[in-house]
Amino acid sequence: MRKIIFASNNQHKADEIKRILGNEYEVITLKQAGINIDIPEPHDTFQENALEKSTVIFNMTGKDCFSEDSGLEVEALGSAPGVQSARYAGSHGQDNENMEKLLHKMENKTNRNAQFRTVISLMLNGKNYFFEGACKGRITYEKIGTNGFGYDPIFIPTGEERTFAQFTMEEKSKMSHRKQAISKMAEFLKERGLTNEVSENK
Repeated sequence: MRKIIFASNNQHKADEIKRILGNEYEVITLKQAGINIDIPEPHDTFQENALEKSTVIFNMTGKDCFSEDSGLEVEALGSAPGVQSARYAGSHGQDNENMEKLLHKMENKTNRNAQFRTVISLMLNGKNYFFEGACKGRITYEKIGTNGFGYDPIFIPTGEERTFAQFTMEEKSKMSHRKQAISKMAEFLKERGLTNEVSENK
């Protein structure tokens, strides 16, 4: 099993990615790689933020790595919160506050359409590749369920009647936006015969 650095310390995301990739790779977070750095996300698009993070880590380590930026885009709010999803209410990672703010802004909205979207930036031998995934659905009127993280309790994917927070992690991993993007990256590596080579540049 080969190691590949995931340019994040978000253990929820790392665990989900590990489930999706299976046994092909050992996904290493920044902390596990001995990297103590908080990489800013200053840009207006998921693509630019993902590239920022993967570039920083590749330049620091010289090792193949990948990063992702993702968030919730709500149609009635002009695709907000978007890149601000994790800090919509102010500080980073205040899930309940973020959901409360979004539900408040949606109080009089009949259009509940939304999507989770992920963009992955893979740095491979110094060259960047992007992979994208999206999961369409709708915003609920209240929080439902206790599983997952982020906005999962207020998002129902298309074709379902349960929120992501009512799914098991295994169920969510089969249809999530992150699943789509990671699967595309894994297929890209497999097609190039890199399944057992991606990890450390020598």
